[in-house]
Amino acid sequence: MYFKAYLQIKQISQDLRKTIVHLHKSGSSMGAIYKRLKVPRSSVQTIVLKYKHHGTMQPSYRSGRRRILPPRDERTLVRKVQINTGTTAKDLVKMLEETGTNVSISTVIRVLY
Repeated sequence: MYFKAYLQIKQISQDLRKTIVHLHKSGSSMGAIYKRLKVPRSSVQTIVLKYKHHGTMQPSYRSGRRRILPPRDERTLVRKVQINTGTTAKDLVKMLEETGTNVSISTVIRVLY
């Protein structure tokens, strides 16, 4: 039974979210919005509350520390070390500086281990 309920959950598109917020700003009640768009009442309430709290419908950034190196640079570093195991961290830092990314040696070591 839980599995069936799980399958019925679906994501609400950004366009539909914008429509819900637009209708809310134009003065429609939440009950009228969910009946008109055939969206669950709880979803309409959640979207409107998030809009009121944040003032926008853009998704918020994830919590936690930001990545210093993009995943592409991380893969490049790993590939370079796999090809030549004698490569030093200083060499890898110089290689990244040539591409325009300034990182410390400790960052490179952290990525590799």
